[in-house]
Amino acid sequence: MKIQFHGHSCVEIHHESARIIIDPFISPNPMAKTSADDVQVDHILLTHGHADHVADALAIARRNNATIVANAELAGYFAGQGVSAIPMNTGGSVDLGFGRVRLTPAVHSSSLAIEDTRQIIYLGNPNGFIIKLGGKTLYHAGDTDLFLDMKLIGERNDIDVAFLPIGDHFTMGPDDAVAAAEWVRAGLVIPIHYNTFPPIRQDAAAFVAALGSKGIKGQVVEVGQVIEL
Repeated sequence: MKIQFHGHSCVEIHHESARIIIDPFISPNPMAKTSADDVQVDHILLTHGHADHVADALAIARRNNATIVANAELAGYFAGQGVSAIPMNTGGSVDLGFGRVRLTPAVHSSSLAIEDTRQIIYLGNPNGFIIKLGGKTLYHAGDTDLFLDMKLIGERNDIDVAFLPIGDHFTMGPDDAVAAAEWVRAGLVIPIHYNTFPPIRQDAAAFVAALGSKGIKGQVVEVGQVIEL
């Protein structure tokens, strides 16, 4: 299994026939090392509707004939623009052929600002994803605060890799993310959602060191870097 970090919260996962990207925010991201035009996937998983998580979703879906998987409102928004979409809701799971994905809770918001009309569209509840494929279980927490049900997520899933936001300001910060890592009990924790904008500047290496002091394995994955499981 190959996992590539595109910066912010965007993670691309390839394993055998499975080709997935989560929260594609590449074209507007000055830190991105990859062009969105080069992304080749079959499924696009969206945690919520904010522009810094869905910016390239429509273009990637159209170019790849890929299917968007998201909460009902967000999936419906993209289906209305002519792409394939699978609507879900919190707690539900779906078999995507390569394995199952499940929507978990997240404590955040979800909307999209339409520039032409200055209208803000509500796009359902924010979520995270539990992804099971290739004998591995991955947890992408999405944008979230620390919340107690993360203990249940850890207790009910043998998580191999957890992607946790550490940026603070819009999500939980490093201290709360360490607590989340303790509750989730993943074999490996990778920080996301930091350093893209000035308000979310963080020292990811210090976060990984804090994890280490708790006996938790963490890894800073640089933008564009590919790791293998």
